[in-house]
Amino acid sequence: MIVVELFSKDDCRLCDRVKETLLRVQERHPFELRETKIHEGDEHFERMKNRIPVVHIDGEFAFQYRLEEEEFLSRLISASGKQRP
Repeated sequence: MIVVELFSKDDCRLCDRVKETLLRVQERHPFELRETKIHEGDEHFERMKNRIPVVHIDGEFAFQYRLEEEEFLSRLISASGKQRP
């Protein structure tokens, strides 16, 4: 199963919108969603603090700031085809 990781932080409206989009797409095309909240001092904080939200698909960078539902679905389907059964 495809793993989608959302890097977000508290009090982030863009993060909330991206998560809502991910959950809508997940209903149509199942994937495992992992959310990592970053905080000052975390290993990802310095690298991502000004780029949040960030989305990875199977460990690969896919999106930052915003996420268009159809574009995400297309990338998700493409990633599904690359996985071995």
